[in-house]
Amino acid sequence: MDIGFIGLGIMGTPMAGHLIDAGHRLFVRDIRPAPEALLDKGAVECVSAAEVAHKAEVIITMVPDTPHVEAALFGPDGVAEGLSPGKIVVDMSSISPIETKGFARRINALGCDYLDAPVSGGEVGAKAASLTIMVGGPDKAFETVKPLFERMGKNITLVGGNGDGQTTKVANQIIVALTIEAVGEALLFASKAGADPAKVRQALMGGFASSRILELHGDRMVKRTFNPGFRIELHQKDLNLALAGARALGLSLPNTATCQELFNACAANGGSAWDHSAMVRALELLAAHEIGQNHRLAEAAE
Repeated sequence: MDIGFIGLGIMGTPMAGHLIDAGHRLFVRDIRPAPEALLDKGAVECVSAAEVAHKAEVIITMVPDTPHVEAALFGPDGVAEGLSPGKIVVDMSSISPIETKGFARRINALGCDYLDAPVSGGEVGAKAASLTIMVGGPDKAFETVKPLFERMGKNITLVGGNGDGQTTKVANQIIVALTIEAVGEALLFASKAGADPAKVRQALMGGFASSRILELHGDRMVKRTFNPGFRIELHQKDLNLALAGARALGLSLPNTATCQELFNACAANGGSAWDHSAMVRALELLAAHEIGQNHRLAEAAE
C-alpha cells in the first residue's frame, strides 16, 4: 500500500518505520528534514502535505495538537489539496474530539473517509509496536486500515463514530493523570513516614494497588529519573481537552482539575519538558520532602 505519514517526531518516526518494515511504500513530510533512518529504508520525502496526499492511498497525521492537525489538513498545500475521492485520512494525534468531528465532515465532503485513531503507550510503545489504538470512524475504512494499525500497535479497538476515538484518548489521559497523582501521594506518604519507598512500591506491586503506572512511573519517582517519555506539557494539553469538554457537557471533573494544577505547578518551576511522572515534584514541594530523602540522608551519614 502507498501510505503518507505526516509528523515524524519521537512517536511518528518509529511508527512510520514499522510500516516501511512491513513492505509498504511511504511518502513522508515533517516541518524538519525527514530522519535519515527512514530515508535509508526507502521513505520518500515530499515537499508538502498536499504532495503526500496526492501520492498516497492512506494519509496518516501524527502531530502535537489540534491546530497542527488543522494546518496539516487544511492549510496552504495541506492534505485536502492533494486528496481525490476514495482515499482515507487517519489522524493519530491526540486532539479535540469536537474539532475532530468537524475535520471529518470536511474530509468526507471531498469524497474521502476519516478515522481518528489516537494512541497510548508513549515512545516505548511506538518503538515496540505495542501501542493501544482507539479508533473512531466508519467500519469499512477501519477494516482497510486495520492491517496498518496492527503494524504499530497491539490493542486496537473501533470505539464508534468520528470523535469517539479522541474521546477515548481523553478518558485514558484522565485515568493516567489521576493514577500518577495517587502513586505520587502514596510513595510520598511512605517516604515521609520513614519507610523505604522502593520497598513499599515492591510490596504494593503484589497487591490490588498494582498498576503499570506504579510499576513504571513509581520506579521513576523513586530513582528520580524524569527525562521524558511523555512530557508534562503534552499531558497538560490533554487535560485541557478534558476540562474544556467537561465545561461544554456541563459536568465537573474535580480531580482532573487538581492534576492539571499540579502539572501547572511543575511547569511554573521549569518542568514543562519533564516526564509526566514528575507531577510528584509538585506534591513534594507541598510537603517539603522528596521521596527517598530520609534514606539518602541516612546513606550520606554512614
